[in-house]
Amino acid sequence: QAKEFKMSQGRWPIKSAKILLDLLRNAESNAEFKNLDTENLTITHIQVSEAQQGRRRTYRAHGRINAYMNCPCHVEMILEEKEETVEKPEEEEAKAKKFTKKQLAKRRLQVGGGQ
Repeated sequence: QAKEFKMSQGRWPIKSAKILLDLLRNAESNAEFKNLDTENLTITHIQVSEAQQGRRRTYRAHGRINAYMNCPCHVEMILEEKEETVEKPEEEEAKAKKFTKKQLAKRRLQVGGGQ
């Protein structure tokens, strides 16, 4: 499977993927509770940042002690409902654009070739 990506060895983050899937299921149930349409939900923001490490100790031979740390993280996910697109009705009268003197002078320079 890793040969697809031109690698000799590959690892698949099964545990991390399960946690994210659980988080998505939780977000979906929260949306149902808030009476949102779960079919129209999209992820607008997702961010994973480091959390404070947990410190424990492991006991080794000859009375030594080594650190035994874990590396947790904070996962932030924001889901929003897709808004239905509504086409803007065409205006019958096209209003004439008003330009300032400075804008008109710039246009004259552009038309004249900047000479």
